[in-house]
Amino acid sequence: MKKFVKILAAVLGVLVVLVAAGFVYFNIAFPKVEPPTNIKVDSTPERLARGKYLANHVAVCMDCHSKRDLSKYSMPIIKSTFGSGGDIWDEKVGFPGKIVMKNITPAAIGNWTDGELIRAITCGVDKNGKSLFPIMPYLNYNKLSMEDLYSIIAYVRSLQPIPNKLPDTELNFPLNYIVKTMPVASHSPMTFDKNNPIEFGKYLVTIAGCKDCHSKTEKGEIIEGMEFAGGEEFPILGGTARSANITPENETGIGNWTKEFFIKRFKDYTDSSKIHSVAENEFNTPMPWLMYAGMTEEDLSAIYDYLKTVKPVRNQVERFTPKNVAMK
Repeated sequence: MKKFVKILAAVLGVLVVLVAAGFVYFNIAFPKVEPPTNIKVDSTPERLARGKYLANHVAVCMDCHSKRDLSKYSMPIIKSTFGSGGDIWDEKVGFPGKIVMKNITPAAIGNWTDGELIRAITCGVDKNGKSLFPIMPYLNYNKLSMEDLYSIIAYVRSLQPIPNKLPDTELNFPLNYIVKTMPVASHSPMTFDKNNPIEFGKYLVTIAGCKDCHSKTEKGEIIEGMEFAGGEEFPILGGTARSANITPENETGIGNWTKEFFIKRFKDYTDSSKIHSVAENEFNTPMPWLMYAGMTEEDLSAIYDYLKTVKPVRNQVERFTPKNVAMK
Protein backbone atom coordinates (compact mmCIF):
# COMPACT_ATOMS: atom_id res chain seq x y z
CA MET A 1 0.00 0.00 0.00
CA LYS A 2 2.82 2.39 0.94
CA LYS A 3 4.55 1.59 -2.34
CA PHE A 4 1.36 2.41 -4.25
CA VAL A 5 1.03 5.73 -2.41
CA LYS A 6 4.63 6.60 -3.26
CA ILE A 7 4.09 5.76 -6.92
CA LEU A 8 0.88 7.80 -6.99
CA ALA A 9 2.62 10.74 -5.33
CA ALA A 10 5.45 10.51 -7.85
CA VAL A 11 3.02 10.44 -10.78
CA LEU A 12 1.10 13.43 -9.39
CA GLY A 13 4.39 15.25 -8.84
CA VAL A 14 5.39 14.67 -12.46
CA LEU A 15 1.97 15.86 -13.65
CA VAL A 16 2.27 19.05 -11.57
CA VAL A 17 5.73 19.72 -13.04
CA LEU A 18 4.45 19.11 -16.58
CA VAL A 19 1.44 21.39 -16.08
CA ALA A 20 3.66 24.09 -14.58
CA ALA A 21 6.15 23.74 -17.45
CA GLY A 22 3.31 23.92 -19.98
CA PHE A 23 1.94 27.02 -18.29
CA VAL A 24 5.35 28.72 -18.36
CA TYR A 25 5.88 27.75 -22.01
CA PHE A 26 2.44 29.02 -23.01
CA ASN A 27 3.02 32.39 -21.39
CA ILE A 28 6.44 32.70 -23.02
CA ALA A 29 5.29 31.50 -26.46
CA PHE A 30 2.16 33.66 -26.70
CA PRO A 31 1.31 36.10 -28.05
CA LYS A 32 3.31 35.25 -31.17
CA VAL A 33 4.03 38.66 -32.65
CA GLU A 34 7.04 40.31 -34.17
CA PRO A 35 8.95 42.88 -32.09
CA PRO A 36 7.93 46.52 -32.60
CA THR A 37 9.68 48.19 -35.51
CA ASN A 38 12.26 50.88 -34.87
CA ILE A 39 10.51 53.70 -36.70
CA LYS A 40 9.76 57.36 -36.14
CA VAL A 41 6.66 58.69 -37.87
CA ASP A 42 7.10 62.19 -39.26
CA SER A 43 4.18 64.47 -38.46
CA THR A 44 3.17 66.57 -41.44
CA PRO A 45 0.09 68.77 -41.98
CA GLU A 46 -1.15 66.24 -44.55
CA ARG A 47 -0.80 63.33 -42.14
CA LEU A 48 -2.45 65.22 -39.29
CA ALA A 49 -5.43 66.06 -41.50
CA ARG A 50 -5.72 62.52 -42.85
CA GLY A 51 -5.31 60.98 -39.38
CA LYS A 52 -7.97 63.27 -37.93
CA TYR A 53 -10.36 62.27 -40.71
CA LEU A 54 -9.72 58.53 -40.30
CA ALA A 55 -9.76 58.47 -36.48
CA ASN A 56 -12.98 60.49 -36.28
CA HIS A 57 -14.98 59.53 -39.36
CA VAL A 58 -13.86 56.17 -40.81
CA ALA A 59 -11.95 53.96 -38.36
CA VAL A 60 -13.64 56.01 -35.59
CA CYS A 61 -10.92 55.27 -33.02
CA MET A 62 -12.16 58.20 -30.94
CA ASP A 63 -15.59 56.62 -30.57
CA CYS A 64 -14.38 53.80 -28.32
CA HIS A 65 -11.58 55.77 -26.68
CA SER A 66 -13.89 58.45 -25.29
CA LYS A 67 -16.89 58.30 -23.01
CA ARG A 68 -20.29 58.51 -24.72
CA ASP A 69 -23.50 60.19 -23.62
CA LEU A 70 -25.90 57.25 -23.34
CA SER A 71 -28.89 59.55 -22.87
CA LYS A 72 -28.61 60.96 -26.42
CA TYR A 73 -29.50 59.37 -29.74
CA SER A 74 -26.47 57.62 -31.28
CA MET A 75 -24.58 58.10 -27.99
CA PRO A 76 -22.28 60.98 -29.03
CA ILE A 77 -18.85 61.54 -27.53
CA ILE A 78 -18.59 63.59 -24.35
CA LYS A 79 -16.09 66.19 -25.54
CA SER A 80 -14.28 66.56 -22.21
CA THR A 81 -13.28 62.88 -22.38
CA PHE A 82 -11.99 62.97 -25.98
CA GLY A 83 -9.44 60.17 -26.36
CA SER A 84 -9.06 59.56 -22.63
CA GLY A 85 -10.98 56.27 -22.53
CA GLY A 86 -12.78 55.17 -19.40
CA ASP A 87 -15.79 53.23 -20.66
CA ILE A 88 -16.01 49.78 -19.06
CA TRP A 89 -17.80 46.92 -20.79
CA ASP A 90 -18.45 44.10 -18.36
CA GLU A 91 -20.78 41.21 -17.66
CA LYS A 92 -23.72 43.62 -17.23
CA VAL A 93 -23.60 44.20 -20.99
CA GLY A 94 -22.66 40.64 -21.92
CA PHE A 95 -18.86 40.79 -21.94
CA PRO A 96 -16.73 38.02 -20.40
CA GLY A 97 -15.08 39.99 -17.62
CA LYS A 98 -14.21 43.68 -17.44
CA ILE A 99 -12.92 45.35 -20.60
CA VAL A 100 -11.58 48.88 -20.13
CA MET A 101 -11.34 51.36 -23.01
CA LYS A 102 -7.84 52.82 -22.82
CA ASN A 103 -6.58 56.38 -22.76
CA ILE A 104 -4.86 57.13 -26.09
CA THR A 105 -3.98 60.77 -25.45
CA PRO A 106 -0.28 61.66 -24.98
CA ALA A 107 -0.89 61.62 -21.22
CA ALA A 108 -1.02 57.81 -21.49
CA ILE A 109 0.95 56.94 -24.64
CA GLY A 110 3.65 59.60 -24.42
CA ASN A 111 6.27 56.98 -23.50
CA TRP A 112 5.25 54.56 -26.26
CA THR A 113 7.41 54.38 -29.37
CA ASP A 114 5.78 54.68 -32.77
CA GLY A 115 6.71 51.05 -33.39
CA GLU A 116 4.85 50.01 -30.24
CA LEU A 117 1.79 51.98 -31.34
CA ILE A 118 1.91 50.35 -34.78
CA ARG A 119 2.07 46.90 -33.18
CA ALA A 120 -0.83 47.65 -30.83
CA ILE A 121 -3.04 49.04 -33.59
CA THR A 122 -2.34 46.35 -36.18
CA CYS A 123 -1.38 43.26 -34.17
CA GLY A 124 -3.16 43.59 -30.84
CA VAL A 125 -0.28 43.68 -28.34
CA ASP A 126 0.44 46.60 -26.02
CA LYS A 127 3.74 48.21 -25.04
CA ASN A 128 4.34 45.54 -22.39
CA GLY A 129 3.52 42.60 -24.65
CA LYS A 130 0.03 42.06 -23.23
CA SER A 131 -2.64 40.84 -25.65
CA LEU A 132 -5.51 43.23 -26.32
CA PHE A 133 -9.08 41.97 -26.35
CA PRO A 134 -10.25 42.08 -29.99
CA ILE A 135 -13.04 44.52 -29.27
CA MET A 136 -10.08 46.69 -30.23
CA PRO A 137 -10.46 45.91 -33.96
CA TYR A 138 -6.82 45.21 -34.70
CA LEU A 139 -7.84 42.43 -37.09
CA ASN A 140 -9.38 45.18 -39.26
CA TYR A 141 -6.69 47.78 -38.58
CA ASN A 142 -4.13 45.17 -39.60
CA LYS A 143 -5.24 45.99 -43.16
CA LEU A 144 -4.59 49.74 -42.86
CA SER A 145 -2.34 51.11 -45.57
CA MET A 146 1.04 52.18 -44.23
CA GLU A 147 0.35 55.86 -44.94
CA ASP A 148 -3.07 55.75 -43.26
CA LEU A 149 -1.51 54.03 -40.26
CA TYR A 150 1.21 56.67 -39.99
CA SER A 151 -1.43 59.38 -40.29
CA ILE A 152 -3.46 57.98 -37.39
CA ILE A 153 -0.33 57.79 -35.23
CA ALA A 154 0.59 61.39 -36.08
CA TYR A 155 -2.92 62.48 -35.16
CA VAL A 156 -3.22 60.71 -31.79
CA ARG A 157 0.17 62.13 -30.86
CA SER A 158 -1.38 65.59 -31.39
CA LEU A 159 -4.36 65.08 -29.06
CA GLN A 160 -4.74 67.18 -25.94
CA PRO A 161 -3.21 65.18 -23.07
CA ILE A 162 -5.89 64.15 -20.56
CA PRO A 163 -4.63 62.33 -17.45
CA ASN A 164 -7.00 59.48 -16.67
CA LYS A 165 -5.66 56.55 -14.66
CA LEU A 166 -7.70 53.48 -15.53
CA PRO A 167 -7.98 49.94 -14.16
CA ASP A 168 -6.66 46.99 -16.15
CA THR A 169 -8.86 44.82 -18.32
CA GLU A 170 -9.72 41.56 -16.54
CA LEU A 171 -11.06 38.64 -18.57
CA ASN A 172 -12.78 35.55 -17.21
CA PHE A 173 -11.17 32.11 -17.40
CA PRO A 174 -10.45 30.56 -19.90
CA LEU A 175 -10.72 33.64 -22.16
CA ASN A 176 -7.88 35.30 -20.26
CA TYR A 177 -5.61 32.61 -21.79
CA ILE A 178 -7.35 32.24 -25.15
CA VAL A 179 -6.89 35.96 -25.82
CA LYS A 180 -3.12 35.43 -25.77
CA THR A 181 -3.42 33.36 -28.96
CA MET A 182 -5.41 35.98 -30.89
CA PRO A 183 -2.89 38.71 -31.85
CA VAL A 184 -1.58 38.86 -35.41
CA ALA A 185 2.11 38.27 -36.09
CA SER A 186 2.69 41.35 -38.23
CA HIS A 187 1.05 44.20 -40.12
CA SER A 188 -0.39 43.13 -43.51
CA PRO A 189 -1.64 46.23 -45.36
CA MET A 190 -4.47 45.69 -47.82
CA THR A 191 -3.64 46.44 -51.44
CA PHE A 192 -6.26 48.28 -53.46
CA ASP A 193 -6.68 50.63 -56.38
CA LYS A 194 -8.26 53.86 -55.13
CA ASN A 195 -9.54 54.49 -58.64
CA ASN A 196 -11.51 51.22 -58.44
CA PRO A 197 -14.52 52.15 -56.25
CA ILE A 198 -15.32 48.55 -55.32
CA GLU A 199 -11.75 47.78 -54.21
CA PHE A 200 -11.50 51.08 -52.36
CA GLY A 201 -14.95 50.55 -50.82
CA LYS A 202 -13.87 47.15 -49.52
CA TYR A 203 -10.85 48.77 -47.88
CA LEU A 204 -13.00 51.42 -46.20
CA VAL A 205 -15.57 48.85 -45.04
CA THR A 206 -12.72 46.78 -43.58
CA ILE A 207 -11.03 49.54 -41.59
CA ALA A 208 -14.43 50.90 -40.50
CA GLY A 209 -15.38 47.49 -39.09
CA CYS A 210 -18.80 47.45 -40.78
CA LYS A 211 -18.89 43.64 -40.98
CA ASP A 212 -18.12 43.24 -37.27
CA CYS A 213 -21.18 45.19 -36.12
CA HIS A 214 -23.50 44.26 -38.97
CA SER A 215 -23.11 40.47 -38.73
CA LYS A 216 -24.74 38.13 -36.24
CA THR A 217 -22.19 36.26 -34.14
CA GLU A 218 -22.17 33.15 -32.00
CA LYS A 219 -19.46 32.66 -29.37
CA GLY A 220 -17.56 35.59 -30.84
CA GLU A 221 -17.52 34.23 -34.40
CA ILE A 222 -19.57 35.56 -37.31
CA ILE A 223 -22.22 33.01 -38.32
CA GLU A 224 -21.30 31.76 -41.76
CA GLY A 225 -23.62 33.15 -44.42
CA MET A 226 -24.80 36.04 -42.22
CA GLU A 227 -22.08 38.51 -43.13
CA PHE A 228 -23.47 42.09 -43.22
CA ALA A 229 -27.02 40.74 -42.62
CA GLY A 230 -27.41 42.51 -39.27
CA GLY A 231 -29.01 41.25 -36.09
CA GLU A 232 -26.00 41.53 -33.77
CA GLU A 233 -27.27 42.55 -30.34
CA PHE A 234 -26.03 45.52 -28.31
CA PRO A 235 -27.34 45.87 -24.74
CA ILE A 236 -27.87 49.61 -24.18
CA LEU A 237 -29.57 51.85 -21.68
CA GLY A 238 -33.24 51.04 -21.90
CA GLY A 239 -33.11 47.84 -23.94
CA THR A 240 -31.36 45.92 -26.70
CA ALA A 241 -30.41 47.42 -30.05
CA ARG A 242 -29.63 45.31 -33.13
CA SER A 243 -27.59 46.17 -36.17
CA ALA A 244 -29.28 46.66 -39.53
CA ASN A 245 -29.10 44.34 -42.54
CA ILE A 246 -26.82 46.14 -45.01
CA THR A 247 -26.69 43.43 -47.67
CA PRO A 248 -28.25 44.29 -51.06
CA GLU A 249 -31.36 42.22 -50.30
CA ASN A 250 -34.43 44.08 -51.54
CA GLU A 251 -36.94 43.58 -48.72
CA THR A 252 -34.85 43.40 -45.53
CA GLY A 253 -31.59 45.03 -46.61
CA ILE A 254 -30.48 47.99 -48.72
CA GLY A 255 -31.16 46.46 -52.13
CA ASN A 256 -33.68 49.14 -53.04
CA TRP A 257 -31.58 52.04 -51.76
CA THR A 258 -30.15 54.38 -54.37
CA LYS A 259 -26.60 55.65 -53.91
CA GLU A 260 -28.01 59.13 -53.33
CA PHE A 261 -30.28 57.87 -50.54
CA PHE A 262 -27.41 55.88 -48.96
CA ILE A 263 -25.16 58.96 -48.86
CA LYS A 264 -28.00 61.16 -47.58
CA ARG A 265 -28.69 58.66 -44.78
CA PHE A 266 -25.25 59.46 -43.40
CA LYS A 267 -25.06 63.12 -44.32
CA ASP A 268 -28.37 63.89 -42.58
CA TYR A 269 -26.49 63.59 -39.28
CA THR A 270 -24.24 66.48 -40.19
CA ASP A 271 -27.14 68.32 -38.57
CA SER A 272 -26.31 67.70 -34.91
CA SER A 273 -29.89 68.59 -33.88
CA LYS A 274 -30.79 65.04 -34.90
CA ILE A 275 -28.79 63.85 -31.90
CA HIS A 276 -31.66 64.39 -29.48
CA SER A 277 -32.27 63.20 -25.93
CA VAL A 278 -33.71 59.70 -25.69
CA ALA A 279 -35.98 58.58 -22.87
CA GLU A 280 -35.59 55.13 -21.35
CA ASN A 281 -37.32 52.47 -23.45
CA GLU A 282 -37.12 54.68 -26.56
CA PHE A 283 -35.21 53.47 -29.61
CA ASN A 284 -31.50 54.22 -29.51
CA THR A 285 -28.46 52.92 -31.35
CA PRO A 286 -24.71 52.65 -30.73
CA MET A 287 -24.15 53.49 -34.43
CA PRO A 288 -22.00 56.67 -34.25
CA TRP A 289 -23.94 58.57 -36.90
CA LEU A 290 -22.49 61.94 -35.95
CA MET A 291 -18.98 60.64 -36.62
CA TYR A 292 -19.74 58.76 -39.85
CA ALA A 293 -21.57 61.85 -41.14
CA GLY A 294 -18.14 63.42 -41.57
CA MET A 295 -17.13 60.91 -44.26
CA THR A 296 -16.68 62.35 -47.71
CA GLU A 297 -19.30 61.61 -50.34
CA GLU A 298 -16.54 59.93 -52.37
CA ASP A 299 -15.85 57.47 -49.56
CA LEU A 300 -19.53 56.83 -48.85
CA SER A 301 -20.07 56.24 -52.57
CA ALA A 302 -17.28 53.64 -52.63
CA ILE A 303 -18.71 51.90 -49.56
CA TYR A 304 -22.10 51.73 -51.27
CA ASP A 305 -20.51 50.30 -54.43
CA TYR A 306 -18.80 47.57 -52.43
CA LEU A 307 -21.85 46.68 -50.34
CA LYS A 308 -23.85 46.19 -53.53
CA THR A 309 -21.44 43.34 -54.40
CA VAL A 310 -21.86 41.32 -51.18
CA LYS A 311 -24.19 38.35 -50.98
CA PRO A 312 -27.84 39.40 -50.42
CA VAL A 313 -29.23 37.81 -47.26
CA ARG A 314 -32.90 37.94 -46.32
CA ASN A 315 -32.93 38.73 -42.62
CA GLN A 316 -35.63 40.86 -41.04
CA VAL A 317 -34.15 42.57 -38.00
CA GLU A 318 -36.12 43.93 -35.06
CA ARG A 319 -33.94 46.96 -34.48
CA PHE A 320 -34.78 47.58 -30.80
CA THR A 321 -36.44 45.81 -27.91
CA PRO A 322 -37.14 47.89 -24.78
CA LYS A 323 -36.27 46.47 -21.39
CA ASN A 324 -38.61 43.81 -20.05
CA VAL A 325 -40.23 43.42 -23.46
CA ALA A 326 -39.84 40.01 -25.12
CA MET A 327 -38.85 39.77 -28.78
CA LYS A 328 -41.69 39.07 -31.19
